[in-house]
Amino acid sequence: MSKQNYCLTPEEEHYAKACLTLAKRWGLIDDDSFSALEGRRTAKNAQAEKAEQDGKPVYGTRHFSAPAYLQYELTRFKLDFVEPCEKIRALGICPDFTDAQTRAWYDANPDLFTRYAGDSFPYEEVKQIIEKRMREEVYDSLVQDLLRESADRQ
Repeated sequence: MSKQNYCLTPEEEHYAKACLTLAKRWGLIDDDSFSALEGRRTAKNAQAEKAEQDGKPVYGTRHFSAPAYLQYELTRFKLDFVEPCEKIRALGICPDFTDAQTRAWYDANPDLFTRYAGDSFPYEEVKQIIEKRMREEVYDSLVQDLLRESADRQ
């Protein structure tokens, strides 16, 4: 299957490749190529099909198209970093934030924590969400670093 089957612009393809490369570096996948991605998609679809044939419940998507599976993996990698999975924690690459850092982020983004009626969520209620958003920013920064490295080599 060619890369074209993933419905990506050249920029989106570079971004996806950077995410796959990070996942490989972290040990979340063994191969960051698009052909390996297709192999994982085929295996995932076969697993769901077998479970369904065996009368076992299948939760979520039963059959992934190529673009849907790519999005599934890219989302999973980001979530593995944002809500650190065991492998990410073991690597020690996922940052922990101090109360002062999360409080500063909360204070800098008040519009994100306002209810419909205009009142704000208390800091204590959203601290965990803030930590996740901050990790998302770190993840995005790591992907951008890889993209710059790739651009510098070309």
